[in-house]
Amino acid sequence: MRVNVVEVPATWGAPDAVLRAVEDALTRAPPADLVLLPELALTGYVSPRGVFDPSPFAEPGDGPTAKGLERLARATGAVVVGPLVLAEAGRVYNVARGVGPDGRELFTYRKRHPWIPEVWATAGAAQPPLVTIAGRKVTVCICYDVHFVAEDAPEELGAADVLLFPSAWVDEEDTRIPMLAGLARRFHTWVVAANWSAGVVIVPGQGRSCVVAPDGRVVAEARGANGIEIVPAVIGPG
Repeated sequence: MRVNVVEVPATWGAPDAVLRAVEDALTRAPPADLVLLPELALTGYVSPRGVFDPSPFAEPGDGPTAKGLERLARATGAVVVGPLVLAEAGRVYNVARGVGPDGRELFTYRKRHPWIPEVWATAGAAQPPLVTIAGRKVTVCICYDVHFVAEDAPEELGAADVLLFPSAWVDEEDTRIPMLAGLARRFHTWVVAANWSAGVVIVPGQGRSCVVAPDGRVVAEARGANGIEIVPAVIGPG
């Protein structure tokens, strides 16, 4: 499986512009079977004034951002897994949406464990999806979910060849990659991690989007370039 991990600088309230920039960056990247964007990378996770509330950007499942992800998948010929702030039945969810290269929805995963500042987000009730992409079984968790996923979804992790991990990580210490390496070794799975980077907001924990092999080795990692950075990798045999 060929993957392109997209590291996106923190933005706020400009999903169309971010989507155009991501598509432009991907035109210069190697072809891929799967493209992964970070958590809430299109709308933004927190405003430059420190407001942790993207709910004003919430849309229905067939809204303009969802349509933008469909266009991106068609343009790249890849499965695109990207973020939505989903308005549904009077609630708002922090979502990872998977879209096939034909523009069809593959899954919509609602984050099960919103982080403490995410008081706007309703916790998802459904288990993480388990889908097949390029012959590999793939599941997903979003950012703070990682602290609970081993207990929440051991069957999905045990069956998966690849765990997708979109995040907007905030951390004074570098605990993210060691945690992902531990999951990779425990469940003998690849981990594909797309994180936000410094932009209109700068906080500890940004950057270092990566791919982790089942033995816990980081086999590809963002270099910390300015702007959108694409991290290509090949998911080989376990």
